[in-house]
Amino acid sequence: MFKAYETAPFFDEMLSDEGRPRKHYASFYETLQQFSENELLEKHETAQLSFLRQGITFTVYSENQGTERTMPIDFIPIIIPPDQWKWIEKGVIQRTEALNQFLEDIYSGQNILKDGVIPRELIENNPYYYKEQVEGINVPLKNHIFLGGIDLIRDENGEYHVLEDNLRNPSGMAYVYQNRFVMRQVYPEFFFKHSIETLEHQMTYMHEAVLSHRPDNLPDGQDPTAVLLTPGMYNSAYYDHVFLAQQMGMELVEGRDLLVKDNKVFMKTIHGLKRVDIIYRRIDDDFLDPEVFREDSYLGVPGMMRAYRAGNLAIVNGIGNGIADDKAIYAFVPDIIKYYLNEEPILSNVKTYQLREPDQRAWVLDHLEELVVKNVGASGGYDMLVGPHASEEQIEMFRKKISEEPHQYIAQPTIKLSRAPAFQDSRFYPCHVDLRIFVMRGIETHVLPGGLSRVALKEGSLVVNSSQGGGGKDTWVLKEKGSEE
Repeated sequence: MFKAYETAPFFDEMLSDEGRPRKHYASFYETLQQFSENELLEKHETAQLSFLRQGITFTVYSENQGTERTMPIDFIPIIIPPDQWKWIEKGVIQRTEALNQFLEDIYSGQNILKDGVIPRELIENNPYYYKEQVEGINVPLKNHIFLGGIDLIRDENGEYHVLEDNLRNPSGMAYVYQNRFVMRQVYPEFFFKHSIETLEHQMTYMHEAVLSHRPDNLPDGQDPTAVLLTPGMYNSAYYDHVFLAQQMGMELVEGRDLLVKDNKVFMKTIHGLKRVDIIYRRIDDDFLDPEVFREDSYLGVPGMMRAYRAGNLAIVNGIGNGIADDKAIYAFVPDIIKYYLNEEPILSNVKTYQLREPDQRAWVLDHLEELVVKNVGASGGYDMLVGPHASEEQIEMFRKKISEEPHQYIAQPTIKLSRAPAFQDSRFYPCHVDLRIFVMRGIETHVLPGGLSRVALKEGSLVVNSSQGGGGKDTWVLKEKGSEE
């Protein structure tokens, strides 16, 4: 099956440089060999159809038109041994805790700025810093990050690095569950020989985390009512919203379903108005409340911020989180961890060049063909230059962009992202992968075992985003030997 498969010069998740399966993949590899080519092809097609029949889609926006697509699933899982997972888990918990303390600080005492750890202008000139809107609000549990999505990559040596922090509205958890469901249905043989950490109780943990953010003014002993606020069915992550609301037993609402009265939020129902205490919002800050943010927003709820400020409502994730996952702040996260926790970072950053610094900018402009350049405010793989794969025209376009708005971009080395086998077009070939880890924070913190492995299915591509042609893989965290089944 893998005679023509080449691992070098990249780290391969499944195979060593000699083409042999790594120890934690050995049992899976052995099972894989038992399938014929026709069996693999049939199972692969069944898996793709399963996603289509269940309506598991996302929307790609192109030239002002939306196109519904299914998320392709690749059946070679990413397998993580238990000791490695424990280290990853500790690393993402450490990172989200430090970033949460950073958010609490910059919207109150601003000690990190007074102590000169981060340049003040990097915060105050940032479009995602909502000081006026957030300052003075008593955030429940002082927890701004209810759900964090930490994107990890591995370099050519197999070392993990954090590529990106997603602290506003991280999406993709629904695909973690559906990848596992489809794998169990279509490839039950893979699960016979493996003891894998279950996803079974994770939605309960997530629901408990939501409810733990009860607002200040809710009477003791009264259970809070929580809803999931979506922009609607045309949003690219709408399937994610539907899935999470169903799994947590929460009403899925749009802005038009809610109203504010006496600084309290109510949901319209066929039985009349029902008080809402917690909103898990999947709407960006700018669209939440037209009284405070964009006046032309029809997605949010007029007066929502009044209810929040009055202590009658909790909103998760917190407002203004974008300042903490901004790509310019990313370079300072190791310093943020040391400042608030007095600890060395467990997970390292990718080296990052700050283009607002003249010396770094000059060097980057001379080496654009070697680097990855990212817009600090963009996501989903948009407004990004991958130097080694770019045309001269694209490089010159980014040279102009950087020169005109240097503060808007950062640059990073082109890391040799790890790869894993993918099965497409009746053959195995290596594709680049990354891993999004989900951290759920309330009174307690839980990390979803495994997370969402994304794969750049276009051969040679470094972009794993589903909007750019990527797909998903199931992610297995192996149980320690002797642990309960």
